[in-house]
Amino acid sequence: MRISTNMIYDIGTRGVQSQTADLLKIQQQMSTGRRVLTPSDDPIAASRVLDVSQSQSTTEQFTRNGQSATDSLGLQDSILDSVNTLLQNVRVLAVNAGNPGLSSADRKSLASELQSDYNQLLGFANTTDGNGQYIFSGFKGNTQAFSETTPGSVAYNGDQGQRQIQISASRQVPVSSSGAQVFQQILNGNGTFVTAQAMAGSVATNTGTGVISPGVVLNPAAWNNPANSQDFTIKFNVDTTQVPSVTTYDIVDNVSGNSLLTGAASGAGPYPRTYTSGSTISLKTVSPPDTNPTPFDFGAELSISGDPATGDTFTVKASTNQDIFTTLNDLITSLTTSHYSNAAITNNNNTALSNIASAEENILKIRASVGASMKEVDTQSSVNDDLVLQYQTTRSNLQDLDYTKAISDMTMKQTALEAAQKSFIKVQGLSLFNYIS
Repeated sequence: MRISTNMIYDIGTRGVQSQTADLLKIQQQMSTGRRVLTPSDDPIAASRVLDVSQSQSTTEQFTRNGQSATDSLGLQDSILDSVNTLLQNVRVLAVNAGNPGLSSADRKSLASELQSDYNQLLGFANTTDGNGQYIFSGFKGNTQAFSETTPGSVAYNGDQGQRQIQISASRQVPVSSSGAQVFQQILNGNGTFVTAQAMAGSVATNTGTGVISPGVVLNPAAWNNPANSQDFTIKFNVDTTQVPSVTTYDIVDNVSGNSLLTGAASGAGPYPRTYTSGSTISLKTVSPPDTNPTPFDFGAELSISGDPATGDTFTVKASTNQDIFTTLNDLITSLTTSHYSNAAITNNNNTALSNIASAEENILKIRASVGASMKEVDTQSSVNDDLVLQYQTTRSNLQDLDYTKAISDMTMKQTALEAAQKSFIKVQGLSLFNYIS
């Protein structure tokens, strides 16, 4: 085989360049700390690194979402805590307003403070987050949640939606609450039924000093029986011909108009049951004195104290939703209505206190839900952090460089390069002319 000078140079150059390239690649691996610099270095590892990197990026985004969810939930919890504190203050004012020794001016002063609480409550309901989104507007974050249509009457402008944030591949958490759920969907009275004095519009019509209690439910199944109209009136009559006078009462089913105690159409007194201030009024048959051949039991009872007058009536109706703003406005109206008697104001205060208690219970329930979401976010964030660490470990195993092996390889490549360089020098020095004398 004939070996030309050009072939000698080509082969020698390629050998030196190959060894140089291998050495440079090792140097590049050592400078980057990565074993896989291009997919061709290890196609399988490169493919897996891409998958793991995508999973890691997604999980890191879930972690950022979790932080955003924590911020939103924290703001919501803070506002709900402020609302609860405000309602506690309103409850104290309502209790103070029941003091019969207060003058009209004193009550108006309390009403002025309640008006301030009302305005503050409206401000809480229209709270915005750092992005200018109303936190109680549901999905309508750009829409103001509540607006006052007339003094004391507030309308909800949002919807029933709950904004959610994805914190894992399979879990979203709600980070907002519907304003209707927080401030409006609150059952008045004791949550099952509401008791009240007789009213003609905004005028209390009772002339006696009777004050009705919120009442209690003893048997929810009986109260919720479909046969129960859940709409009753307690009527009083005072027989002044007797000494001392005797007060009796009837319980009327407002749907049929009949007395539950006698079964007949209710008319003027005297009535079957004798009234004693503070004694229990049972919404079930008491025989005697009840004469109704059809017994009834609505699973509830209440009491009335004071001295009702003839014709005084009190109502017992199933609870309905009443917003917090209406509760505060009704209390303010009661305290600023000069012609109300102490008994009328006390009845209104008792109704307000029951409604406030229901509102506080509703706020606590929603705060519990918010707290549960915050705990879930914290737990998932911890899981996400562990996943990110696992992904980082997997990527390191796939692409990171083993420096001990790399240093050994670099030493070997340096030796090979030096050998290639020296052999090239030796070979290129070969010539027949060296042997011509």
